[in-house]
Amino acid sequence: MAFLATTLVLSAQHKTISIEDIWSKGTFAAQSAQTGRSMADGQHYTLMDSHGIGKYSYRTGEKVADLCRFSEVKGAEELHFQSYELDAAEQQILLSANFNAIYRYSGVSDYYVYDIATGILRKISQSGKQKLTTFSPDGKYVAYVRDNNLYTLNLATLKEEAVTTDGRTNHIINGTTDWVYEEEFAITRGFRWSPDSRRIAYYRFDESKVKQYRMQMWGGLYPSDYEYKYPKAGEDNSKVEIVVYDMLHKSKIIPSLGSENDQYLPRFQWTNDPLRLAVMRMNRLQNKMDLLMVEVEANTVRRFYEEEDSAYVEVPSIWHFLQDGKHFLISSERDGYTHIYLCDIDSDKQILVTSGAYDVASVCGIDEKGKHLYYTAHKSSALNTELIVSDFSGKKNIQLSHAEGTHSATFSNGCRYYIDVYSTANSAPVTTLYESKGKAIRTLEDNADLQRKMDDYGAVRKQFGTLTTSNGTELNYYVILPEQYDPRKKYPLLFFVYGGPGSQQVVNAYRGGDHYWFHLLSQMGYAVACFDGRGTGGRGAKFKKMTYKNLGAMECEDAIEAAQWFGMQPWVDESRIGIFGWSFGGYLSTLALLKGNDVFKTAIAVAPVTTWRFYDNIYTERFLQRPQDNPEGYDENSPLNFAERLKGNYLLIHGTGDDNVHFQNSAEMVSALEAAGKHFEFRIYPNKNHSIYGGNARQNLYELMTDFLKRKL
Repeated sequence: MAFLATTLVLSAQHKTISIEDIWSKGTFAAQSAQTGRSMADGQHYTLMDSHGIGKYSYRTGEKVADLCRFSEVKGAEELHFQSYELDAAEQQILLSANFNAIYRYSGVSDYYVYDIATGILRKISQSGKQKLTTFSPDGKYVAYVRDNNLYTLNLATLKEEAVTTDGRTNHIINGTTDWVYEEEFAITRGFRWSPDSRRIAYYRFDESKVKQYRMQMWGGLYPSDYEYKYPKAGEDNSKVEIVVYDMLHKSKIIPSLGSENDQYLPRFQWTNDPLRLAVMRMNRLQNKMDLLMVEVEANTVRRFYEEEDSAYVEVPSIWHFLQDGKHFLISSERDGYTHIYLCDIDSDKQILVTSGAYDVASVCGIDEKGKHLYYTAHKSSALNTELIVSDFSGKKNIQLSHAEGTHSATFSNGCRYYIDVYSTANSAPVTTLYESKGKAIRTLEDNADLQRKMDDYGAVRKQFGTLTTSNGTELNYYVILPEQYDPRKKYPLLFFVYGGPGSQQVVNAYRGGDHYWFHLLSQMGYAVACFDGRGTGGRGAKFKKMTYKNLGAMECEDAIEAAQWFGMQPWVDESRIGIFGWSFGGYLSTLALLKGNDVFKTAIAVAPVTTWRFYDNIYTERFLQRPQDNPEGYDENSPLNFAERLKGNYLLIHGTGDDNVHFQNSAEMVSALEAAGKHFEFRIYPNKNHSIYGGNARQNLYELMTDFLKRKL
């Protein structure tokens, strides 16, 4: 279908959205139901609030017991706990406070253990904050990382033992991951307890050969330098090993995981056999993946699963060993779509559990007793996400969700209950508790107040459609028309783009934040549109991977054609088309303004990559190979090489403390534009990271961009 805005629409006057509403007042903040954490029995869950941690019934939602009341715990009065975890026996609670963030997923905290029976709270360590503190399966120990070393603590004696002692900043990391593993493989906890609590397997990163990146931090009389290891495309990586430590014998083994030093180990986990450790291995170009089985007593290694792709293999979103000790579940794109396979550990037998011309989005629950898999998938459309249950044979699939839109689900232990969060582009999230067969029990949060505000402010006007490019590719898009839309008039149009591999922006789901800024712009008389071009997700591996080795080319072509298509609509002023993006979207908006200088009048780029040679190697080489292998893929679509084509209005924005997309990208873009004699606008946010958040930064940023569009579009 293709949307054409041809009918006369005279909307009722709505309340005016302000930038303060979006970023300061929280006017459009969605309420999340307190859904808690499932307990072992699957009938109850736990919740923490400012008063303590309670035990609640799934069926009734009523509190049935207090596990911990902070006002009654000596030493808890002045602490503001931020997270908690119960041990396997549900007799102890691990609590954290005073969190300090490091990078996207990592940070350090003070940790405490509370004994439910005695009511005693004890601080784990007096030697500084830790990260990743975790109970052993038997609840007798905790393990944690401090200052790049791995420690264990005996909870009975409070005796701390250093598993490693060679950890050193920017040299050796034990028990956690380096920057690039954290950012691109989304893994920070680099140690795992064996099921019998006797052994700990952990990462050891040797960063010695990785080059350092330096950021100057402003604020004092003399700025300070922050240095960390950042492997850019084509550059040396950390040498990564997995070490297995035996708590009983105080001994270690280092399994031989292949003769190739330049490889990745993005995941590892124990099977349900405490003598079997499974390790995921990928080659540097990430087009081959093996699963290796380490027999820890014999210290032998064998391969039990392999996968190869002409482009790249995605790190599986699900890799789960069943309790029977014979099988595991794993996601794969081998048939052209992301699906789930049930595989034998000791043979080549595999069963396709999910199937069809659609991508599985996530696995939500695994019922091993009943042999059912619960998952969400883009079954009806890339725009929607349905909740489905399949048996392990793959022969029976039942869709549990019925309302069109986006569903996400969290299941209790044993999968007797699940909590579904449902929304559409024009409706606020609704959280509902269900029985496993799909019978609704009660609504936990309906966000009725937010829905009223969306109606009052006119934020329910996102419309979907498709357009077809000159090569016959059909692209999904959404558009937000000006509030007082009249098809007899012509309006300026702003495109919002991201466009990175596997990403999706055109989805039938509630979005907050900058999406309300788009509605603010629509109240000012702008139309806002977004499309998902070639290379984006939800439409199978072929569509996603067609940009391989040539990142930016197709994405930019699609951006230009989408703008041309909209420019032909009678209600669009084709001389006033702009484009805005952040990160990969900043890269794409910059490239589109330069290559499409006869189409786009204005572009805003926040924290853009301007050459993939500056970005990290795991992400960039996955899609482009190394610069040594594919220099054209790095240079032919670098905005730095098209600076002389600038004709329109360009606003470039970057935080100097961006550890992800370095400020270097924008500095080089400024130099290229100046060398080409071009005029543009540039805004720096000192010390701000990739999100440009904190203090008044976000509000200032959106005020800046709004003013720029008023002047330049």
